[in-house]
Amino acid sequence: MSDQKNLSKLSAAGLLISLGIVYGDIGTSPLYTLRAIFNTVSDGGQPISTDLVLGALSCIIWTLTLQTTIKYVVITLRADNKGEGGIFSLYSLVRKKARWLVIPAVIGGCALLADGIITPSITVTTAIEGLQVKFPHVQVIPIVLVIITLLFVIQQFGTSLVGKLFGPVMFLWFTALGVLGVHYVVQDFSILKALNPYYAGHLIVTNPMALIILGGVFLCTTGAEALYSDLGHCGRKNIRVSWIFVKLTLIVNYLGQGVWLLQHPHYDKALNPFYELVPAPFLLYMVALATIAAIIASQAMITGSFTLIAEAVRLNLWPKVRINYPSNQKGQIYVPSINWLLCAGCITIVLIFKKSINMEGAYGLAINMTFLATTILVAVYMRSKKVPRYIIAIFLLVYGMLELAFLAGNMTKFFHGGFVTVLIGATLFTVMWSWFVSRRIKNRFVKYVEIEDYYQLISELSDDISVPKYSSQLVYLTSANFKTEIESKIIYSIIQKEPKRADIYWLVHVDVVDEPFTRDYKVEFLIPGKLIRIDFRLGFRVEQSVNLLYRKVIEELVKNGEVDITSQYTSLNRHKIAGDFRFVLLEKHLSRFSKLSFYEKTIMNYYFILKKLSLSEEKSFGLDSSYVDVEKVPLIFVTPDDIELNRLPV
Repeated sequence: MSDQKNLSKLSAAGLLISLGIVYGDIGTSPLYTLRAIFNTVSDGGQPISTDLVLGALSCIIWTLTLQTTIKYVVITLRADNKGEGGIFSLYSLVRKKARWLVIPAVIGGCALLADGIITPSITVTTAIEGLQVKFPHVQVIPIVLVIITLLFVIQQFGTSLVGKLFGPVMFLWFTALGVLGVHYVVQDFSILKALNPYYAGHLIVTNPMALIILGGVFLCTTGAEALYSDLGHCGRKNIRVSWIFVKLTLIVNYLGQGVWLLQHPHYDKALNPFYELVPAPFLLYMVALATIAAIIASQAMITGSFTLIAEAVRLNLWPKVRINYPSNQKGQIYVPSINWLLCAGCITIVLIFKKSINMEGAYGLAINMTFLATTILVAVYMRSKKVPRYIIAIFLLVYGMLELAFLAGNMTKFFHGGFVTVLIGATLFTVMWSWFVSRRIKNRFVKYVEIEDYYQLISELSDDISVPKYSSQLVYLTSANFKTEIESKIIYSIIQKEPKRADIYWLVHVDVVDEPFTRDYKVEFLIPGKLIRIDFRLGFRVEQSVNLLYRKVIEELVKNGEVDITSQYTSLNRHKIAGDFRFVLLEKHLSRFSKLSFYEKTIMNYYFILKKLSLSEEKSFGLDSSYVDVEKVPLIFVTPDDIELNRLPV
């Protein structure tokens, strides 16, 4: 936790880290935002005029102010979960307020993952296309595919070494943005009129293509969610102070592009205003810097996707998947399945759209849904903090209207590529939603019994030498929240299915708490020396390696003399050999006889398909399969009362 405290302090190192981690996506938006706006307007038959340029720039400036600065930097960063941010961290803070809050959380999470596919594709492609300014016939697609493939290949080795270079590179990038912008702003100071919100309002009210223009304007703020997601890596103060520098350079660069547009109102649509700011001798250097910045932006999205999935798994919103830790650096995780899913998605996007200008339609729509979801969750969080109702109402009104307006603008791009993002997000939503709902369905059919009623029977079974010993230490994972209860299926497994004699029976329960890094446990001796329960309270960012956690607790108990795990076999006991351990996992299946509705059956069938594709229970809990027995039990027990029979006379 000391590292976390150091991160939260304002420091030069913290500011540099923030530049490298937080601003990759939003920092590369000048590569394509104005091009997207004015190419769309040009297609609509509107000439480039002073009012149009000033209006578009004003929309960008005030979007960065209202959406990024006020909503995220000022307001949302306050909603930290023990120093951690992100939509699932926010959901963990408020989920007990209302069950329906899982809906915006899941929608926001899926939209972020969809954005993780689009971001590397458009940023890397746009950067490499800068080569065509000097080399018109260069083949962009092969270069982009090589860069994207290498980017995903190196993920498995960890990025801590490369990450140390991100800060200085992004500082150089933002400095270059500012310098290029200033070079053109000083040529026409009238461009500073765009700072006046009047021009934004005038454009929205009077221009018939206002919605389409807003769809392009939205691209300037697509990386705003990263400011909140990376709260735990950088700290609130470092993000807020570094944003001042970042926002200034972004605005100056946009203004510089605006001056160039006024100077070239009939420019060739194939040109990118961003690269037109760059003096010819420095073009290749700028392309190289833009490419590195694009890679950094992509890396941030990929890392964010890994963290998002890891949190979703622990919050039971995603199937269990393998999570690796390629380095000792905090927060460095690697999720192979998501890595290659994103890689395949990015390559597919590049091959389908071929040019970055074609990808702009697919970009923005998904992240717009995340913004709306965050607005809802932040409003609930503000209510939990006793913020006056009128302030919450103003917040919801302002950002609800703003983001719905952007959504309407982005929907105009639906048939120009936006449907791809919606399709990706919708597919991811079916996975998250089915996994979440199936857990609720399963819990509904879990039958609990009073464990005290079986104390004597368990004690006698443990001492009954006529029953072959199943294991010295027998461990069951239980979902019962109270020590007085136990699933009837566990009792059935111990006593009836195949009587399992053991020296000690262990019940292990894992409770995922709303704090990110909690690691607590408690031990209850239900039957001293015979039946022991261990309750783990783990944060939603803590790896649930039950095998290691359980053995750590056993070591503590043995060291304190609270339990004796010496084998009771005469020959082994004489030599003080520890007894063997065996885990029993109860795996549910859907029987043909079922009381579920059509919707619930569909959800459960989808769940079992996902379960087959996901990590097995023993691997997800970090158990050695040679010490695990998996018993299949029906989700719903069929009893004679459920069947009606007619006896016919002889």
